Amino acid sequence: MQTLKYPQRSEWDEILKRPVFDSSVLEVTVKNILHEVKANGDEAVRKFTLQFDKADVDELRVGDNEIEQAGRSLPAELKQAIATAKNNIEKFHAVQLKELELVETMPGVQCWRRSTAIEKVGLYIPGGSAPLFSTILMLAIPARLAGCKDIILCSPPDTAGQLNPAILFTAGIAGITKIFRVGGVQAIGAMSYGTMSIPQVYKIFGPGNQYVTCAKQLVQKEGVAIDLPAGPSEVAVYADETGNPSFVAADLLSQAEHGIDSQVLLITHHSLLIDAVVKEIDRQIAELPRKNIAIKALANSKCILVKNEMEAIDLLNEYAPEHLILSCSNADDLAQKIINAGSVFLGHYSPESVGDYASGTNHTLPTNGYARSYSGVSVDSFVKKITFQKLTKEGLQNIGRTVELMAEAEGLQAHANAVKVRRQKLEDRS
Repeated sequence: MQTLKYPQRSEWDEILKRPVFDSSVLEVTVKNILHEVKANGDEAVRKFTLQFDKADVDELRVGDNEIEQAGRSLPAELKQAIATAKNNIEKFHAVQLKELELVETMPGVQCWRRSTAIEKVGLYIPGGSAPLFSTILMLAIPARLAGCKDIILCSPPDTAGQLNPAILFTAGIAGITKIFRVGGVQAIGAMSYGTMSIPQVYKIFGPGNQYVTCAKQLVQKEGVAIDLPAGPSEVAVYADETGNPSFVAADLLSQAEHGIDSQVLLITHHSLLIDAVVKEIDRQIAELPRKNIAIKALANSKCILVKNEMEAIDLLNEYAPEHLILSCSNADDLAQKIINAGSVFLGHYSPESVGDYASGTNHTLPTNGYARSYSGVSVDSFVKKITFQKLTKEGLQNIGRTVELMAEAEGLQAHANAVKVRRQKLEDRS
């Protein structure tokens, strides 16, 4: 990790840049795959699954017997851990459901808003070396709580055409209605356009590699909604003199192992802590199975020494991290000053990984600075908000002249007339 000491504010934009990937060539490839899936459906899906995943798949949908077998193959202890996480995530997200609130803005004018579930949603779950079965809980549980009618899941198969048992078991207990052994761009295309086997959905959720991310961004231009702008994983840790170097190093490495384009930051105003954390990183990384990935991610990462606590908070808000850990003695107080972050972890005993798995909060979060304007996934991500209004005769009389004046001032006479003809009718009757 590069160490920067007391950077000037004029330098912040440059030092806080995320790793940049040139997607121009990638976009051409992704567009071609999407076009072929749109034109040829299942045939194209099978072709690209064979080409990219080396799996010759005949039946795209996973059968109930495979899900049951997956459950039997997993250790009981792991299944219990998944069940515990499921329970915590349900508890946290269930309270996000809102009761209908009716507001009378003036006598006879009633307005309210109702949440209506998005009928058909698609979840993309990466497989490979890190099968993210925890993401199924993060997405399927709020979707089910919201009332989504169809929740389908796509995940890339192994070379034998099988999905990871933990993915199948978790999908089964989380309420997924249909599971497909399809990954990559072809999965995004299939869910966007629909095929003979895979239903079309209205919104797509879930992380993926640069190809999947690019595909989601492209189908969004065609009217398919996506969860949020996604990029490589990231964490920022602020630590004061009470920070434990081994804890901080472990937190930084927990994100660095995600991928070579991940980024981690340590921000502190205690120079001795930086030295201690760097030593701990060197010690811990040697024991990681994914150390080669973590080493490359650390090349994108920085330790930043600042003058004081308030400068650290300003720098963190400027960075707007996906995950933020406040490893300090006054974390509760500092948390009130955080305005840009996806999810915040307070104190020395709140590692980011608990949020990734089981504390209850959602781990699908905005990256690449989008925490300035986006929230993480919640029950709200799976609903539409429809507004309603109902006016009595008295209400129309009370508000009518206001609307007429405003519409006429904008030069929209027909808008004004829609009120006038009703008011005139009421006056004629009286």
